[in-house]
Amino acid sequence: MVKFSEEKLNEVKKIMARYPEGKQKSAVIPVLHVAQEEFDGWLDVPVMDYVAELLDITPIEVYEVATFYTMFNLKPVGKYVLEICQTGPCMLNGSDEIISYVKEKLGIQAGETTDDGLFTLKPAECLGACGYAPMMQLGKHYKEFLTKEKIDELIDELRAAATN
Repeated sequence: MVKFSEEKLNEVKKIMARYPEGKQKSAVIPVLHVAQEEFDGWLDVPVMDYVAELLDITPIEVYEVATFYTMFNLKPVGKYVLEICQTGPCMLNGSDEIISYVKEKLGIQAGETTDDGLFTLKPAECLGACGYAPMMQLGKHYKEFLTKEKIDELIDELRAAATN
């Protein structure tokens, strides 16, 4: 049975308290973020069903949100999810080359995870930082003005951090 830790359940209750009675569906996005953080970085059906139960809404209402927004992962991902913007301004500034370079460097395709479980490559739609193109989101952080050299440095740093 899927259950939040006591700490995360308290966080969910605080989120739900922000919304008027009968409007708990409004909490679905922030609660899904908590669930994804709690359950290994992704949302499987039992986790989404649990969120629906907590919010007293139907499971399909949770699935609709989780499948619509790209920030939710519906299959297991690596420790580090490299979300590289692939829309207009980033593409004009070389994000397609950066994506190709990451694929080659890590030996994976878009949506795949490295064998060591460290990296998942996830092309993303606009991340709202067009002036810093090409760019990626790594967790809560943006990595901007990407180059092959910056990708090399970042991957080396993340690998080192994972072994410590």
